[in-house]
Amino acid sequence: MAEKYSIKVNAGKKVVDMFVGGSFTPIDVQNFVKDYQKIVASIDASSYQLIIDCTTMDLLTQEMVPSLENSYRMYKESGFEKVIFTIKENTILKMQLSRLARKTGLTNAEVVNV
Repeated sequence: MAEKYSIKVNAGKKVVDMFVGGSFTPIDVQNFVKDYQKIVASIDASSYQLIIDCTTMDLLTQEMVPSLENSYRMYKESGFEKVIFTIKENTILKMQLSRLARKTGLTNAEVVNV
């Protein structure tokens, strides 16, 4: 089965590289949150950028929105210098991710086409 997410710290570049792909089950979400919190607790997030690779992410379904909103709130609470979502040319996904950022108050977020 393909990996649904990965989280790696690059201390030299002051970047947390995250990959998120496909669709998540509730168990995937629990595992992701646990791993995320463990990794972020080990760094000073305010001096890091969070770069999230969403290039293989599926469009959001209504069922996914609450979990994603919680993730956005988690990113906001972590206090990253900047949060960057990278996507392949996908207008709908870009709109969805941008709307969630506004809704959750994640004002330092940017959705970038790669």
